[in-house]
Amino acid sequence: MYLKVIKENVIEGLQKAANIIPQRTGAAYLRSIWLKAENNILEVLSTDSSIEFRGFYTAEVMESGLVGVQGRAFVELLRRLPPGQISLKLDATTSALHIEQGRRNYKLPINDATWFQKFSDFPEEGAIMWSGDFVQDIIDRIAFCIGDEGSDALACLSMKPAGEDAVEVAGMNGHQFAMMSFMHDDLRALLPEKGILIQKKYLSELKKWLGTDEINVNCDGKRLFVRTEDKKESLSLPLSSFQYPDYSVFLSRLHGEDISTLSIDRSEAQEALMRIAIFNSESNRCTYLELSEKELILTAMGQDTGSASESMDVEYKGTIEKIAFPTNNLLSIMDHYASAKLLFTLTSPEGPCGITGKDDAEYLVIIMPMKILDDVNFSEEQV
Repeated sequence: MYLKVIKENVIEGLQKAANIIPQRTGAAYLRSIWLKAENNILEVLSTDSSIEFRGFYTAEVMESGLVGVQGRAFVELLRRLPPGQISLKLDATTSALHIEQGRRNYKLPINDATWFQKFSDFPEEGAIMWSGDFVQDIIDRIAFCIGDEGSDALACLSMKPAGEDAVEVAGMNGHQFAMMSFMHDDLRALLPEKGILIQKKYLSELKKWLGTDEINVNCDGKRLFVRTEDKKESLSLPLSSFQYPDYSVFLSRLHGEDISTLSIDRSEAQEALMRIAIFNSESNRCTYLELSEKELILTAMGQDTGSASESMDVEYKGTIEKIAFPTNNLLSIMDHYASAKLLFTLTSPEGPCGITGKDDAEYLVIIMPMKILDDVNFSEEQV
């Protein structure tokens, strides 16, 4: 293999490839970035055995070939080189890749091409277009409610057709639930009837890879494929085969006849909760809400932290007088809204509470209250 390439044309893609591979652990194959040169194209490939990255960049190829190099060392070297042309040449006799730029010369050991395993090709048929920044927004608004641990459906993002013309994305962890609905006819047609599940551990890499431009999307039942509109870079990741829980049961409770509703100013509530949080402790980590028609009183107390009480003007209709929520969970949820006013739909002191906002169309977060054992002790209920 022998080629010449402009650093500025490839360094961003190489860094994306390096982000995927393990740093120190795993087989040498997984710690490698694979370089494939042919037809004046340098193809860059990397994988962690689940996620696969492929990038295609213009190069001057004098001799075709395929080599694997220690990925992070190779990328760090090229990152530190000045802009300009770089030549890459395989020396088969010494099993080394020669890297040259002007009077700079380096050698990196290579992995035998027989170690290379075929990567998944982007399926062209049925591919659709989607907005990269909208996908990022979905990940931001849903992922914080997905379980962090375990290899089950609660560690996954769910995406499925909904109703006659919508797509529904959801995530839950047992104590919180988030859902977005939106219109996208092509995506709805692409998704299988039962939808797809993407494990949370892959979402951060997907988000880092995404830009704000349009992307191509496809899936084959086993993997999800995303690709830049210019077809230069693609990422694929495995889909989960778990069965996602039916969340329609607790969603229906938000439309019951005995619900209570609380309308609050989001910014004022956030500021109050940040002060209240100072008085939380490991054993008393919630905010206690006392509800009346026009006033909300927020309190917290701890044996070692003292006590706090704040009053807010609100609009409240209902029969629930007292309810408690984890303070940090409420703050995290409010951070994901843009609306100035938030509407809390309360089903019971221990039942699911739905949160919506006028300027956050088709976005819903559900939080479970803390079970009130006495005036100062709480235990968390599950969805």
